[in-house]
Amino acid sequence: MADEIRAEMVANVLEVVAREGTRVGDGDTVVLLESMKMEIPVLTEHGGTVVSVAVKEGDVVQGGDLIAVVERAPEGEE
Repeated sequence: MADEIRAEMVANVLEVVAREGTRVGDGDTVVLLESMKMEIPVLTEHGGTVVSVAVKEGDVVQGGDLIAVVERAPEGEE
């Protein structure tokens, strides 16, 4: 099962932390956003493997925009 990670607000993409193929754990940072001079980490909800990253550093995202897709690890492997 894959999880789509989406932006919650308008923000600038400050840093892409996880690339395609990166294994991530529950609560790992995928992307770091910046809005109103605050840095906002975008976190995974489940461990797995990053399948795709839809943004690059310098992009501006709107609320609801796709940031990344993470394929969930089988239970017990997170």
